[in-house]
Amino acid sequence: MQTQKKLEQHFSCEFFPPKTEQGMDKLFATAETLKNEINPEFFSVTFGAGGSTRETTYNAVTKIKQNTGCDVAPHLSCIGSSKQQLTEILDSYKAQGINRIVTLRGDMPSGTVSQSDFNHANELVSFIRENYNAQFHLEVAAYPEVHPQAETATEDLLNFKKKVEAGADSAITQYFYNVDSYFYFIDSCEKAGLDLPIVPGIMPITNYSNLARFSDMCGADIPQWLRRKLTAYGDDTDSIKDFGADFVSAMCQKLLAMGAPGLHFYSMNQTEATLRIWNNIKP
Repeated sequence: MQTQKKLEQHFSCEFFPPKTEQGMDKLFATAETLKNEINPEFFSVTFGAGGSTRETTYNAVTKIKQNTGCDVAPHLSCIGSSKQQLTEILDSYKAQGINRIVTLRGDMPSGTVSQSDFNHANELVSFIRENYNAQFHLEVAAYPEVHPQAETATEDLLNFKKKVEAGADSAITQYFYNVDSYFYFIDSCEKAGLDLPIVPGIMPITNYSNLARFSDMCGADIPQWLRRKLTAYGDDTDSIKDFGADFVSAMCQKLLAMGAPGLHFYSMNQTEATLRIWNNIKP
């Protein structure tokens, strides 16, 4: 297992678009706090299935940029969207001075039928490159523990390679709790001739039942020993948060020491858990 080439390390944080005005106000306060404490390279804002949060994502992106002055990277999924729809939103982001996009395939909302011009994320990357040249820095998703819908790790790597060859600039991984899975994935990418920054996605541990449910759904593995450790705390949320902060901090320190090009924190629109980790690892 090799370490990555030593690169300048960058940090970023992810939000989801709130559904209420109160939630949006809280998000602005969260963004301001994380900006002051972490000084992230950018904030990202997620995009719902089939574009179900298109408007709220756009509003959150533009207002966070206006309020904080930080770069913001909206997620953009292509399933369920036409070329015309995506062109409209990309033109709007361009006009707002947004220069980074997290490009994703996405999923259709249940019970709907796709009318999409795209079926895969690499097609969206190609579309943006063909129509906007270098206007946007394009992030793509990576899955160190294999995408849950991929039949094999080889198939998943080939799909990732298509996104890179279509014009991706860098990648953010699904979260994980096994450092080896990340570096084995990096080794596989290097052997496949893929040379781009692949930033580990970091999910703080604050609530085991929620984390287990979400991890089972998205294919992120929680090692058996870690599940048992967290289960043993029962309803003792303070102990879960304390242990989670220590464990994830140690994992982040190892990732950075071994050459990861940065960290992308899944903040869940909160400051406490992310900042506990940050204060343990900050340079």
